[in-house]
Amino acid sequence: MAENDELSFWDHLDVLRSVIFKIIIVGGLCALLAFSFKEILFKVVLAPKDCDFITYRILQTEPFRITLINTGLTEQFLVHMKAALFFGILCASPYIIYQLYKFIAPALYDSERKYSVHVIGSAYAMFCVGALVNYFLIFPLTVRFLGTYSVSSDVQNMLTIQSYMDTLLMMSLVFGLVFEIPVVSWLLALMGVLKHVWMKRYRKHAFVAIVVAAAVITPTSDAFTLFIVSLPIWLLYEFSILIVKVTERRKQDDTKLETSENSK
Repeated sequence: MAENDELSFWDHLDVLRSVIFKIIIVGGLCALLAFSFKEILFKVVLAPKDCDFITYRILQTEPFRITLINTGLTEQFLVHMKAALFFGILCASPYIIYQLYKFIAPALYDSERKYSVHVIGSAYAMFCVGALVNYFLIFPLTVRFLGTYSVSSDVQNMLTIQSYMDTLLMMSLVFGLVFEIPVVSWLLALMGVLKHVWMKRYRKHAFVAIVVAAAVITPTSDAFTLFIVSLPIWLLYEFSILIVKVTERRKQDDTKLETSENSK
């Protein structure tokens, strides 16, 4: 705190500029590295469209074929750049988070710094888990259904690479944010805004909302696929109830401890 107070407003701007410069350099290098390994990059990106993908082998789905096409002169190059940028930021994200935290940390009190580390670490871990769940489970099932869905045998599906990439990135972001539910619930419980009793009381309403959300995210007539999509979100809700309950108990214990110390 003392070291941070000695800096003027313009000094803070200089430090922030240095942090942003480091983030851009490291993120750009990671993106350039991902861009250079094009075959490996798109082997990972395009894997969910093949019927021998690990998810389909585990679920023992019927063989299918999805063809991707390019319809624009610059489309493939732009998709390559977009994929490289996404994976570059993803690889550089630990360093980016560290630099941002290092910039903000001096302005925090010790207790705030402790909680911020837990919040940032938990949020980052849950976002990564959500993105992985989407890649290995949600997105493959979505691609399989929508990519093979047909209103008539006279109509053949030929998906564009741009559509495929946009859907993958969008769904990864969505499920990364969805998996932040436990972290947000924990923060709300710390502030006393959320109670586990309320979450239990509205469990049925939450279940309906989760099913509707799953149906919107992966429009499918297959009940099994809808169940597979809804299950992770429902487990997150139940896990959030447990987190809120434990947080409430700890707050009560801390309050009792403070009261007993003050009485002495």
